[in-house]
Amino acid sequence: MCGIAGRILGAPGPVGRDLVALMAAQEHRGADSTGFAVYGTPRESGYRVRAMGFDRARLERDLADFRAILRDHGADFAEEPSWDSGTTRHYLARLVITDPDDLPAWVQAADAMTDRFEVQSVGRSLEIIKDVGGADAVADKHGVRQMNGTHGLGHARLATESDVRPNASHPFWARPFPDVAIVHNGQITDYYTWREKLERKGYRFLTWNDSELIAVWVSDRMKQGLSMEEALTLSIREIDGVFTYMIATPGAIGFAKDRFAMKPLVLIDQNGAIAAGTEEQAVRRVYRDDAVDVINHDGPSLHGIWTVGNRRVAA
Repeated sequence: MCGIAGRILGAPGPVGRDLVALMAAQEHRGADSTGFAVYGTPRESGYRVRAMGFDRARLERDLADFRAILRDHGADFAEEPSWDSGTTRHYLARLVITDPDDLPAWVQAADAMTDRFEVQSVGRSLEIIKDVGGADAVADKHGVRQMNGTHGLGHARLATESDVRPNASHPFWARPFPDVAIVHNGQITDYYTWREKLERKGYRFLTWNDSELIAVWVSDRMKQGLSMEEALTLSIREIDGVFTYMIATPGAIGFAKDRFAMKPLVLIDQNGAIAAGTEEQAVRRVYRDDAVDVINHDGPSLHGIWTVGNRRVAA
C-alpha cells in the first residue's frame, strides 16, 4: 500500500524539505524504505550521478574502478565524489561527471559493476536518493531537506514482491534515459511479459520491482515519438494492473491511474505550485490553510501533466 508524492514549486527553493514533509506524513503506508527524486538547477554540461555501493570497506576501490570506466568512455569526475557518513554496510555516493562520448554505452559498461556499485540516477538536474527506513531517517542521513530545486517525487515503500533492499526501493530512474524518474503505488500484473519485450529491445533492469518497468516503458514510448501525454494514455490501455504512478522529467510531472481507480491521488494546486500525494493529510503538511481546496483524482483512467512554471492538465 505504498505512498507517493509529487511537488512543484512556483520558483526554485527548498523542494527537498517539502518532499520530506510529504513522505513523513505517509510513513505509515510503508517504512521499509523511503526515496526522493529531486530536480535541481540544470547543469549546462556534465551529469549528476547518484550511485549505491554495497560494501563500505571497498568504497575507494569502487570509485577507482568506476572512474576507469568513465575514462574509457571519454569522461571523468568533474568534482570530487562525496558519500554519506552512515554506519550501514551500503553507502550512497554523489558524483558529478563530464559528458561521456555515448551515454547509453557508458551506462551499459558501468552496469558491469552492479554487484558492488550500482548507478541509481543520471541527469543534468535529477538526483535520486533512496535508502532503507522512514522519511526522517533517510533525510537526516543524506541531507535531503537541504536540497533545493524546482520539483521532485517521493515514495514510502511497503515491499510486497521484491526484496527489502535500498536499491530495490523507489524512485526508479528510467535507465538509460537521463533525468527521468518514477514513483508508483500498485501492482503490474503483466510485468514479466512487458519486461521480456523491453529486454529484447536492449533495456536492462536491475531489480524485480515492477515499478522499474513503468519508467522504462513510458520513456521508450516517448523515444519512439509519443508525447508524454500520449504515453500516459497508452499506458492505461496497455499495462495491466492496479496502479497510480507519477513520472517526472526536467520540465514536468505526469500521472496516470488504471482503469479500476484502485489507488488514490489527491492534489492541491496554488497557481501552478502543486503538492500531490496518496493522502490528503500529507499534502496539508505543505499547505496548512484549511480554506485551500483539495482536488481528489478518484476516477478511472485518469492522467494529467503538471508543467514546471506553467501548469497544464490533460484529463
